[in-house]
Amino acid sequence: MKVAIFGATGAIGKTILWELMDRGHEVTAVVRDPSKVEMVHERLRVEQGDVLNPDQVADFAAGQEAVVSAYGPKFGEEEELLEVTRSLIEGVRRANAGRLVVVGGAGSLMTDSGEMLMNTPGFPEEIKPLAQAHADAYGLFEESNIHWTYMSPAATITTGRRTGQFRIGMNRVITDDLGESSISVGDFAAALVDELDDPQFIQARFTVGY
Repeated sequence: MKVAIFGATGAIGKTILWELMDRGHEVTAVVRDPSKVEMVHERLRVEQGDVLNPDQVADFAAGQEAVVSAYGPKFGEEEELLEVTRSLIEGVRRANAGRLVVVGGAGSLMTDSGEMLMNTPGFPEEIKPLAQAHADAYGLFEESNIHWTYMSPAATITTGRRTGQFRIGMNRVITDDLGESSISVGDFAAALVDELDDPQFIQARFTVGY
């Protein structure tokens, strides 16, 4: 599959890139600073580009079977996420790319108490602006007419290894027998590429956890 990925130099994006390459996909990594992409591979093309520019998004999305966004805003610049979301939707729409798969947030997932995770007691106050921005971005995808998939992680993403063993859900936080909600970055990437390889959630959200 031909895949373009934005945000391939972050912790999650880098792991998704490795997973894509391991599975034989032909990848174009679009980044602001190409020198930060550490991988060299015959099936990997690295291009300098700005995900905030819908014209550039359209150019890089053209001819791709899928576009992946692993973009994450800097602390204190959460509102940029909405600008990026609008740019991605417009660029993918113009390019008529196959689909867009987005790394989203967990804050708007529902809990057993019937409220969103970000509204539960103990949710870190400093993360709430980011959680709200992700929730607002999810709303923009729901209103769009492109083939989007929004992937929410568990409440906590760890640096643990890839096991290939995890559970999939839709709009509810996945917890283990102890009530903990977590997923390793390796398994998160594996679940995302699984969805690329075998689409199950077109114009829908899903989540992954142990």
